[in-house]
Amino acid sequence: MSIIIISAGTVVFGQTDASMRSSSDRRKSNEHETKTVVEMLTKQRLLKEKKDHEEMLKRGEDALTLSKLLEEAFEKNQDISEPDKQKLAALEKLVTKIRKELGGDDDGEGVDLAAVTESKPSTLKEAFTYLQTTTVKLVDELKKTSRFSISVVAIQSSNTVLKLVRFLRLRQ
Repeated sequence: MSIIIISAGTVVFGQTDASMRSSSDRRKSNEHETKTVVEMLTKQRLLKEKKDHEEMLKRGEDALTLSKLLEEAFEKNQDISEPDKQKLAALEKLVTKIRKELGGDDDGEGVDLAAVTESKPSTLKEAFTYLQTTTVKLVDELKKTSRFSISVVAIQSSNTVLKLVRFLRLRQ
C-alpha cells in the first residue's frame, strides 16, 4: 500500500512540475510574441512615416508643376482664367497639406521674417513670378528635410506661397 501511495505521489508531483514548466514556457512564448508584435508595429510605423514623407515630397513637386503652369499661363494670356483659378485652388490645397505635415500653423500668426525682408509683388506678373520662385524655394527645403526633422524655412515658404495664392485668387 505504501508503494502505491509513493508512486501516486510521484505521478502527481511529476504532473505538477510539467504544468509549471508549461506555464513558464507559455510566459516565455507570450513575451516572445509580444516582442515580435512590438517589432512589427514599429516597423509598420517607420514604413508609414517614410511613405508619408515621400508623399509630401510628391506634393511639393506637384505644387511646383502647378506654379510653373500658372506662371506660363499668365504670361501667355495676361489674365487668370477659370482653369487657372482651379489650379490656384489645387495649389493652395497641396501647400496647406505640406504645411500641416511639417507641423506648421496658420500663416496669420507670428512674423514671417522672409516675407518682411523680401519685396512684395505689386503686379499680377510679379505675383506669379514670386509664386514660382517661392514654390521652388519650398520644394528645395522639402528635399533637404528628412522625416525626422522640421524645417522652419519650409514652413515659412509654405505660408508665403499660401498668402500669394490667396492674393491671386481674390484679385480676380
